[in-house]
Amino acid sequence: MRASVAVLRIAAAVAVLVAVVTQWENSVRDPAYRFVDFFGYFTIQSNLIALLALLVGAFTVLRRTSPPRWTVALRAGATTYIALTGLVFNLVLAGLPSTDPYTVGWASDVFHRVIPLYVVLDWVVFADRDRQPWRRSWQFLAFPLVWLIVVLARGTDFVPYPFLDVAALGGGVVALWCVGIALAVGVIGALVVLASRVRLLDPDRPSPQRNGS
Repeated sequence: MRASVAVLRIAAAVAVLVAVVTQWENSVRDPAYRFVDFFGYFTIQSNLIALLALLVGAFTVLRRTSPPRWTVALRAGATTYIALTGLVFNLVLAGLPSTDPYTVGWASDVFHRVIPLYVVLDWVVFADRDRQPWRRSWQFLAFPLVWLIVVLARGTDFVPYPFLDVAALGGGVVALWCVGIALAVGVIGALVVLASRVRLLDPDRPSPQRNGS
């Protein structure tokens, strides 16, 4: 089973890479394109973190020993962030009219639907992980909060998502959105930690031997 899990993770990582490169090549055609803006989207960052976690997870699952704790923590964090990406897009942004003519439709589906679904299922189903401590659920807040601070500090220079548009919504509404995002990260992180206590399929467990009779 180890090889099958590794192949699935590598395939998902390749899908992320192809989607990012394709979207980047299309976005470069935009006269307003800026490198820092393209890679400043939480969608892109969370997918790149997921790509790294998938590759690390593919490598460690092939080992005969338990994966190092930092690799499991990386997978847990990646699962939290990509789940947030999928949740926010599908509940908040998917119904809004697209204002970016340079968006690649299938790449957006990979970023917001395919990879979030796969990474969450990978974490829940494949038990090549240890039990994560509950403190992880609030430690996961560090990256999204730093991202929010950087985005808000840039002001109108970079507004990646409409719910962070202070000029249009006002500081109070945006502050409520930030609180909501923090709460969502906390809840998702807690669910990720809880899932680490459930063991469904263990890639490290050898397949039962059949009797020759």
